[in-house]
Amino acid sequence: MYYAALRPGETVALRKQDCHLPATGWGRILVDVSRPEVNVQWTDTGDAHEEPGLKHRGHDDVRPVPIPPKLVQILRQHIEEFGVAEDGRLFRSERGGVVASTAYTEVWQDARKLVLTPAQFASPLARRPYDLRHGPVSLWLNAGVPAPDIAERAGHGVDVLLRVYAKCLDGHQEIANKRIEDALAA
Repeated sequence: MYYAALRPGETVALRKQDCHLPATGWGRILVDVSRPEVNVQWTDTGDAHEEPGLKHRGHDDVRPVPIPPKLVQILRQHIEEFGVAEDGRLFRSERGGVVASTAYTEVWQDARKLVLTPAQFASPLARRPYDLRHGPVSLWLNAGVPAPDIAERAGHGVDVLLRVYAKCLDGHQEIANKRIEDALAA
């Protein structure tokens, strides 16, 4: 989720056939479906993981997401070690089903406890698996990646990106001041 800024529902739906995982360099995933978990009383099928398509997009839309070499390596190793589900999904439950949010949330909380200090663990820092999506988007903004590129990768509009994530920028006032000063001097 972190390296590609995927939503949890997009992650649990990711299939091998959606991945371009070269031996070296950047790869790409094609995000074309999301399987968010919802209360079964709100679904047409009675399944907790319907496939409604991508958030705020047409049912047949596909979002290409460039992925860094580190994620390419992680996914290649995961496929080699665990294989894939019958439908090609990379992540599956013990019985081959869609991974439930309770399962990955429990694992996430255990991981936080292992790597964070007690004060950090008690804080809101990366409290939810969904924060694995917020983290890279904020990182990309702080790194100076253009907002339209980030929005495309994350499946946002630029307006949503800037409204939600602009407050995550830190330490850029001096850089901005210098750029304005240089522009005024030109």
